[in-house]
Amino acid sequence: GGGGRGMRIVRELSQVPSSFDSCQREALTAFGRDEVFLEEFWENTKHLEVQIIADGQGNVVHLYERDCTVQHRHQKVIELAPARNIHPQLRERLLDCAVTLAKNCNYKG
Repeated sequence: GGGGRGMRIVRELSQVPSSFDSCQREALTAFGRDEVFLEEFWENTKHLEVQIIADGQGNVVHLYERDCTVQHRHQKVIELAPARNIHPQLRERLLDCAVTLAKNCNYKG
């Protein structure tokens, strides 16, 4: 929900300390908290999201997936739903995994 704020791609280990410090300052300014996390960056991939609705009582439904790959400066420009060129078995697995995850953490929202 940060609109890409604080995101940095670090390609060399020597860049980690300054990028991390910069992200912390930006997070503190934007969100009032300086917590950040690291994740692996994968180039040339699709950014797919699954929307779900859950009541916190174990009832979860998905609203299918959307392709959010088209971005500018880490901000989604367009969302395509349903995602194109996704194998039907992959789509089914993706949706099942999203529902299972939400159920297992008792998600509500």
